[in-house]
Amino acid sequence: MAAIRIAWPAGSVVADLRPGPATERLLSILPCVSRINTWGEEIYFTLPLRLALEADAQQVVDPGTVCFWVDGSALALPWGRTPLSQGSECRLVSPCNILGRVRGDPARLATARDGDTVRIEVA
Repeated sequence: MAAIRIAWPAGSVVADLRPGPATERLLSILPCVSRINTWGEEIYFTLPLRLALEADAQQVVDPGTVCFWVDGSALALPWGRTPLSQGSECRLVSPCNILGRVRGDPARLATARDGDTVRIEVA
């Protein structure tokens, strides 16, 4: 199983990625740097990657799911409620491809701030 490290000034997480063409394409562009955007209890950042929406794309996911937002060419990492959430769910802006899962407590993502530089690399 492949893993990536996502690091910003106040912290980092490692995420395990499921095997498949989307993961292979993601790994092929690493390392790269982007800027964090926040949306409720979710961070997302654009990547130089275009992927098609997969048949098993989801809009409501578990905290710590590594998602690829096709419409925004971005990795999305929710750990709690977003502006679209109903109750305590993690609801993304639209269905996203599921790439993997953050190791450990996904609430560590809360230390990332809007505008922070983020580095994504193979772990």
